[in-house]
Amino acid sequence: MRRRSEGPGEGAEGLFDVGELAAAPAGETHDRPFRDGERARRMLDVAEIHAEPAAADSLRGRQIIARFPEARIVETESHWRVPHLHGNAGNVERWVRIKRDTLVLGERKSFVVRPNGRSADWIAPGLSNGCAMACAYCYVPRRKGFANPVTVFTNVDRVLAALGRHVAAAGPKREPNQCDDRAWVYDIGENGDCSVDDLISDNTADLVRAFRRWPTAKASFATKFVNPDLLRLDPRGRTRIRFSVMPPDDSRLLDVRTSPVPDRLAAAADFLDAGYEVHFNLSPVVIRPGWERAWDELLRAMDDVLPRRVKDQAAAEVITLTHNEDLHEVNLGWHPRAEEVLWRPDLQQPKRSENGARNVRYRTGTKASAVESLRRLIEARAPWLRVRYAF
Repeated sequence: MRRRSEGPGEGAEGLFDVGELAAAPAGETHDRPFRDGERARRMLDVAEIHAEPAAADSLRGRQIIARFPEARIVETESHWRVPHLHGNAGNVERWVRIKRDTLVLGERKSFVVRPNGRSADWIAPGLSNGCAMACAYCYVPRRKGFANPVTVFTNVDRVLAALGRHVAAAGPKREPNQCDDRAWVYDIGENGDCSVDDLISDNTADLVRAFRRWPTAKASFATKFVNPDLLRLDPRGRTRIRFSVMPPDDSRLLDVRTSPVPDRLAAAADFLDAGYEVHFNLSPVVIRPGWERAWDELLRAMDDVLPRRVKDQAAAEVITLTHNEDLHEVNLGWHPRAEEVLWRPDLQQPKRSENGARNVRYRTGTKASAVESLRRLIEARAPWLRVRYAF
């Protein structure tokens, strides 16, 4: 490894500009990869890379380091335990800045394929953890503590080998279910956003290309970022992209550093034409004054904007907000306005998660009523949108 040093790097202090990714700068062209353009650099301007030695010395690790030649390389024993990064409460003031200028490289140690049954049949061992975007409700930073930059796993070959073995052992899908009628669906982006990951390395491209070879399986990932480079991957119908959408006013408050919701909708047809299956996540549903009117307007917009060919194959997942006590405290340090709508003790009840986290969800009756209201709105405004599941 080159330019190794110890201790934290110097990063510019400051919070976020919620509109910083909303528009392409004048003069930007599309004859080069999106990842090399100005908008990608505004998302990820990496100044410091914390890397496990084996990850940095791997082929994928060397490729990533070469993409950011000005970045300072800091050796770390474990991607989970980066000194001065994880568990450092002082980083709350730099919550977003760290996502832009810091990257972590590690090797994945577990290759377990977990059953799911909701969004997908299976949860694949992902090739990343964390995100350069900063959605205020994101569950991933609950495990990482005060900083949540992208961690890229570089041992891609082992992940692909594990998936290949699992697909082969599963064999053909004998009966349809709500995940898919014919294919076993594998969520490849549970703890990150594959569209953003593609700005860093070819990990997402490798996954999409692998699923082209597996006729009994299908990849799936949710995204809030429109990355035109993914249109070049020729998925041949074996990857489902799920554009997460919510009312634009909610998104501007809560989906920090993401692509605007109208951009996500406008991209749907391009991705379908490029060979993806295109679904939507109506997520999260945040109960606040006027929330039903806002969702009514969004569904009307979807009906107006999306062409018939997108509607004919579309389906949706409806996911109501789950929040977390520790994340609530973190958000108060960098984005307290978000907590005015996310933290609602008058509507929420505690629920201990399987890993012991102190989560809160809408009370059973409140949640059931909200889901039913949204279902009625879908039937009225977007009857073509099949709801695969709601919770």
